[in-house]
Amino acid sequence: MSQTASRRIMQVLAGERLWPPPVWMMRQAGRYLPEYRATRSKRVNFLEFCYDVELATEVTLQPIRRYGFDASILFSDIFVVPDALGYPVRFEEGRGPVLEPLSDKLVGNLDQKRAVGHLDPVIEIVSRLRRELPEEVTLLGFCGAPWTVACYSVAGHTTQEQTAARIGAYRNPELMQAFIDQLVTASIDYLVRQLKAGADAVQIFDTWAGVLDDAGFRRWSIAPTRAIVDGVRAAVPGAKIIGFPKASAARLADYIAGTGVDAVGLDWTVPGALARDVQKLVPVQGNLDPMRLVAGGQALEEGVDQVLATLGQGPLIFNLGHGVTPDADPDNVARMIERVRQAPDPLQAS
Repeated sequence: MSQTASRRIMQVLAGERLWPPPVWMMRQAGRYLPEYRATRSKRVNFLEFCYDVELATEVTLQPIRRYGFDASILFSDIFVVPDALGYPVRFEEGRGPVLEPLSDKLVGNLDQKRAVGHLDPVIEIVSRLRRELPEEVTLLGFCGAPWTVACYSVAGHTTQEQTAARIGAYRNPELMQAFIDQLVTASIDYLVRQLKAGADAVQIFDTWAGVLDDAGFRRWSIAPTRAIVDGVRAAVPGAKIIGFPKASAARLADYIAGTGVDAVGLDWTVPGALARDVQKLVPVQGNLDPMRLVAGGQALEEGVDQVLATLGQGPLIFNLGHGVTPDADPDNVARMIERVRQAPDPLQAS
């Protein structure tokens, strides 16, 4: 067995059921850690921080050193792809990403060749991480799903339930399609380069998939993701890809069939019975409510136990149902990992 195949998360992505299940957290490198905040203070501009090979490598490794997670996920941001294409992006304190409102002119000026060189530092970070991570730790790359990235472009920022993006897609589907197509092309190249640089698997984050109606979900979430999956596997046969269509519980089976992903992330609202049905189709990842990490104590213990009781009999990667929040207690993260790793195997119970 190759070193890559022997990594525990890669075994689960291949369909194996392991006990205890491997564990990592979305946004595990972030503001809840004091060491992250200290490193982050060295760069005022967030995008520059994402492209800084030394600093981004350091913060990616910090949670591995502290907690010994089974996977390390590249520290970056979904908006490096439109930024690399030449789409104006900036981050404002207290507001997050701000993009220039979508227009034919902006889409027409996007430059795939520019994206390649612009993302070179991120690919170097991936290479550096694979060299510095412990051999047994899975390295995950990622990108934002085109729909989620595009959501921030119509109004120039996020809006409640992404109403601006939905209206924009209804009124001018040709413009939305043109932008989505550019993002698909760039995302394929980006993920392929991550995999060739040392990532073991990649995840596609579709945080805003759940705001779409059925037709929109098929066109703007499933179809672009399928194109990315097919494009990546054409260049890297057998590439393992995790999809995370947040707030899409009732559509997960359609998403799996339509996209061809190897595993799906479950947010914390996915009902247990449905989650078990999904697990019969592909390995699952999730789905502890991140607020239980904030609350701690009994709420955290009960949440961990419930995820393990619900999904522990099949292929499971223990994770949160979304990213860890800045107000999470680092000690609670340690308690979560300890409880997962010390939990009795439900298949061995008398």
